Amino acid sequence: MSLSRRTLLLGAGLALAGCTPRRVEAPAELVLATGPEGAVFREVGGALAAALAEQLPGTKVTAIPTAASVENLQLLRSGEAQLALSSLDPIDDPQSVRAVGRLYDSFMQIAVPAGSPIRTFGDLAGKRISLGPIGSGTEFTAKRMLEFFGLSAMDERMAHAEASRRVADGSLDAMLALTGIPTPAITDLQGDVRLVNIPLEAVKLAEKYKGPYIPATIPSTTYEDVAANQTFAVPNLLLARESLSADVVEVVTRTVFTETARIVEGHPEASRINVRTGIATGLVPLHDGAMRWFRSVKR
Repeated sequence: MSLSRRTLLLGAGLALAGCTPRRVEAPAELVLATGPEGAVFREVGGALAAALAEQLPGTKVTAIPTAASVENLQLLRSGEAQLALSSLDPIDDPQSVRAVGRLYDSFMQIAVPAGSPIRTFGDLAGKRISLGPIGSGTEFTAKRMLEFFGLSAMDERMAHAEASRRVADGSLDAMLALTGIPTPAITDLQGDVRLVNIPLEAVKLAEKYKGPYIPATIPSTTYEDVAANQTFAVPNLLLARESLSADVVEVVTRTVFTETARIVEGHPEASRINVRTGIATGLVPLHDGAMRWFRSVKR
């Protein structure tokens, strides 16, 4: 995407990062690829876009709804978006993108009715299951799991909210959701839901695919009347096109990590955004602008 540019004076914002105000060239427009309506990516992305619009007053900052990670990577690489949210595992060529920082982790959650006979991942074989929306991180990871462990199921693609309703009415046996915790789609099922433990699958995935998968436990306090769940987590990153100027990405990085309370309002999973873990982006290199900001702050 060809962008015209204009020069802006970013005084107060840069002062927050301990820098002397300077002139920064910013694009006339920034597009941030987020996620589907109602999803954490969409809502956190929208709040971030609003904060960036204030820090870059001469730039039109637009948060666009998408299917999430896989589609976002396509938009970023094509130039249709300059910023994008993505879970770590679909990034098949880490050197082709740049990270602004690590935000929070998503957890693989396999939800079934409380009385379901499904007890293990293997029990999903032949069952009616949702793998999330087309183009989502859930779809990518769920397909990888089915292929890696040699399972065949009657899998469908749909938003988590729809999957939750269908689990509740019995037209689905299970839903897979790679998202933050707690996620509303599973909260809506409280009292009649159970999460399937996948401790062995988590370890095997982590051994096979180095980096994106972290064996983890969802605490019993996450959902009412739902036991602690052994699963795995995947980091979520904010990405930027490498061609986006270092000055602009520095402003983006500062906004993410100093306007955190505003950006994550109402989303406890996103409250884990912090400077200490922000640089832990796996094999995805930090953008020069992000690196500059992280080096400028005392942690």
